[in-house]
Amino acid sequence: MNQFEVNFDGLVGPTHNYAGLSFGNVASQSNANAVSNPKEAAKQGLRKMKALSDLGMQQGVLAPQERPDVVTLRRLGFSGSDSEVLQKAAKQAPAVFMACCSASSMWTANAATVSPSADTADGKVHFTPANLTNKFHRSLEPTVTGNILKATFPDTKYFSHHLHLPDNEHYGDEGAANHTRLCTDYGHAGVELFVYGRYAFDGRQIAPKKYPARQTFEASEAIARLHGLSEDNVVYIQQNPDVIDQGVFHNDVISVGNQNVLFYHEQAFHQTDKVIDEIKTKFGDNPLHFICVNSADVSVDEAVKTYLFNTQIITLPNGEMSIIAPTECEESQAVSSYIQKVIAMDNPIKSVNYFDVKQSMKNGGGPACLRLRVAMTENELSAVNPNTLINDDQYTRLVAWVDKHYRDRLTLNDLQDVAFLNETRSALDELTQLLKLGSVYPFQQN
Repeated sequence: MNQFEVNFDGLVGPTHNYAGLSFGNVASQSNANAVSNPKEAAKQGLRKMKALSDLGMQQGVLAPQERPDVVTLRRLGFSGSDSEVLQKAAKQAPAVFMACCSASSMWTANAATVSPSADTADGKVHFTPANLTNKFHRSLEPTVTGNILKATFPDTKYFSHHLHLPDNEHYGDEGAANHTRLCTDYGHAGVELFVYGRYAFDGRQIAPKKYPARQTFEASEAIARLHGLSEDNVVYIQQNPDVIDQGVFHNDVISVGNQNVLFYHEQAFHQTDKVIDEIKTKFGDNPLHFICVNSADVSVDEAVKTYLFNTQIITLPNGEMSIIAPTECEESQAVSSYIQKVIAMDNPIKSVNYFDVKQSMKNGGGPACLRLRVAMTENELSAVNPNTLINDDQYTRLVAWVDKHYRDRLTLNDLQDVAFLNETRSALDELTQLLKLGSVYPFQQN
């Protein structure tokens, strides 16, 4: 039976904006309050999805969240009509208002952690939405994320959906951005790598000093238990606290893996040699390629600026691997030279494809942030909601939907306008019909 790794990219929402909300994310903070272009952001993402589909990859799309989050604003005491809620919040608590307008759900690497059926005790694909408790603006996402995932992967014969972990910093969970999987083939049992930044219940352990460690060891353990993973197929890895303090807020900013390749910076992990030895032991005698980037070749600062490690590594239908990189990597002499060096090495990576995702990059996320990877068998893929998969016709329909509903210029003041709120709700309602998701948003359930 054929096996696939399907990338489900987040569709950038109609309220895409730059609010600079993410402390510890250098790109996010440095572009705060810039004028955004939601239409171009959505089209950049869709073009990447279409390009991967054209390369022969299975490609899906996940719907965005509704913003502004009026439900949360009402929970926080702002009352009256929707218009009054928006105006009161923007005037009385502007920071809270902007958090409730966050565009960050576009980065679906943070949507959930996914374990394929080959790894789980019950032979199902398991999904646990990330609770994202470290950032208030992201902690608003898990419930709707869970709704969207259930509508995208609806068949309980093949898919198991868990409630996100308790909403507490002790169980801070950032999803697939701190999780990767190594395997010989997508359909064979693999080794799942859970990368964490700190221990929540043991303050004696090392932790970063400048920026927060968002993922806890305890959360990673809980996900592994929920998904029915064997200890023999799990490796827990502490992220280097010093590299977190350099702006590496998630592991996927400093490391990326695919099948039997782990591509990482030498400063990525705490006790790297011990980590590599455990991975080798649990992976067995199968060929495994470790590509370690030295600081002399690419500094951490340059890696963060270009998102060298926030690239995707995909396996093409011919069996060769390709790097999906932002154009910022191509424009950096150090990074582009290193990528060419990787391609020339004795490893499965044989090509690179560059994509313009600048609207996402300016907000702090590269190509890998935009996608959630789901390894599936042929039968499991056939059980996915087919309207969420990208083909020529669906791509054309989604581009037309964006052209119809999105603005090409959005300021923070626009988000206070109830007419714009109603405009976006109309757009999202139409999208759920286009993708046949049912009622996933709170405004559809009233």
